[in-house]
Amino acid sequence: MTSFTMNDTFLYDTYALMEILNRNPNYEIYLEKNPVINEFIFAEFCYNLIKCKVKDPRRHIDEVKPAILRASPEVIEEAMEFRYKNKKKKLSMADCVSYCMARKIGIKFLTGDKEFRDIEGVEFVK
Repeated sequence: MTSFTMNDTFLYDTYALMEILNRNPNYEIYLEKNPVINEFIFAEFCYNLIKCKVKDPRRHIDEVKPAILRASPEVIEEAMEFRYKNKKKKLSMADCVSYCMARKIGIKFLTGDKEFRDIEGVEFVK
């Protein structure tokens, strides 16, 4: 598996990608970090670009493609256990996979989703 630097690499969720796209100043520092996403986040991001009628979505899609890492079947299984244990929080499947994937590869999960505010291993930014 690829080696990552904990302070420079984050697994970005869709919320974080959209905040960067929308130029939220609180996410400005993450422009200089190394993003990682998975296929689930990529799918959500593509959908959000269409839904929000973002100008030139292809450019943004092409920018994030190199950051895609495949989630292993073991991570997906662990993520569904995590989701079930936290079912009262109504966490999305994509976010659970991403969170567990970040933990597995030793980096933080970057999000502004309130459900993840106090969870270990999360970089919570609004």
